[in-house]
This record gives sequence, C-alpha cells and structure tokens, in this order.
Amino acid sequence: MKILVTGGAGFVGSNLCEKLIENHEVHSLDNYSIGNVKNHIEGVNYVNGDVVEIFNILENDFDICFHLAGLSRIQPSFENPFDTFHSNTLGTQKILDWCKINNTKVIYSGSSSKHHNPYQSPYALYKYLGEELCKMYKKVFNMNIEIARFYNVYGPKEIIDGDWAAVIGIWRRQIRDNEPLTIVGDGKQRRDFTHVDDIEDGLIRIYTSNNTHKDAWELGSGKNYSMNEVTNIYKQKLK
Repeated sequence: MKILVTGGAGFVGSNLCEKLIENHEVHSLDNYSIGNVKNHIEGVNYVNGDVVEIFNILENDFDICFHLAGLSRIQPSFENPFDTFHSNTLGTQKILDWCKINNTKVIYSGSSSKHHNPYQSPYALYKYLGEELCKMYKKVFNMNIEIARFYNVYGPKEIIDGDWAAVIGIWRRQIRDNEPLTIVGDGKQRRDFTHVDDIEDGLIRIYTSNNTHKDAWELGSGKNYSMNEVTNIYKQKLK
C-alpha cells in the first residue's frame, strides 16, 4: 500500500506516519510552515512542498491520501485569512483534483468547529468549505472520500511554542518555563480532549474499513471537561 500523508511533518501527521510506516510505503508532503524536521520518522519519504502545487511535485500512483495539511488555529486565521484559505480550502481542492486522477482514497481532517457557526472565524469557514468540497467530489465524481473530525488533540509532538500551540501545548510550555497556567475567560467553557494515539487509531480504522459515512466520523472521547477542571488535573499531577 502506497500512502501519502499531507502535513506529515506536523503534529498529527508525524504520529500517523510513525504508525503507518510499520506496514506501508509512506510519503509526506509538507511545506514546513508548521511542520518540523524534528518530527521526521525513519523510513518515510519527505517531500518539501505546498499542497496547492501537488500537480508539479508528485505523480499520483498512491492508494491512500490522508489530507492533514492545513493551518489549524483560529486566532492566526484572523490575522492572515488569505493564508488560511490558501491552505485549508484551495489546498483541499487541489488535493481532491489530484486524487481524482488515480481514484485515490481520501481521508480528510475536518474540524469540530463544523458544529458551531462557521462564520465566527476564517478558520471555521474555510474548514467547513473543505468538508463541503469533499462531499461534492464524493457525490459528483464518485470518489472514495471520508471525513474525520478531530476534537482538541493533544499528545507527543504537539506544538508548545508560538502562535500555533493549542491550549494543552501552551500549558506544557508554561509548566516547562515555570509560569502559571493561564485560562481565557472564566474557565467554564467545556472541551472534548482527544489523545493523538486515539486519533491515529481512528484514522487507520477508517482507511482499513469499507464502511462509509454520509457526513463525517467524529474522533473524540465523548466526554468533555471545563478548562478549570483540566487545570486542576494538571495541578494535582504537579504536586
């Protein structure tokens, strides 16, 4: 099985590559805007390039494409909405056009923001449009496409420094730097946190199964916690 992972040098992508390389030929396409060479896995073929340029970079003789590349944070999307559109929407359409050539199965990383108003941020809207493109290509071109939505992923290789760090990554950096854990708002907002190992397990189950979903596979724990509850868990562990 020949597999392409877009965003393969990123957080979720590198963890997925680490599992896939045990049994498959794995290639990564990443422009390293967020991905890091420190995440490289032995045996994976890494290609430095933008998904929008995939037709100029790779010939399609792949069986599976895990399309994980994209800009994944809400706040930076307000500062650079075009970059977010370029990566999350235009990039997705290019990947779908490329996969259509060889009828490559596509597993697309959607977002739990689908369940909220997509007009709240450029990120939410452009990920929503990415999902809609997948559904259209699946229906119109009869492509084998599945959408997997992620819920607040955390775990090894997550970003802990800079604008692209999510809340757990930010807290890990604050602990490293002996800083107090910060909470935005009153801390009562609730989130479903999912370990990256469970995300990878879900993605692999989707690609090995013949089951299809009319909407999307929801990859979450099914249990949510408030920010205050999670910080208390951290404080108990750090005693």
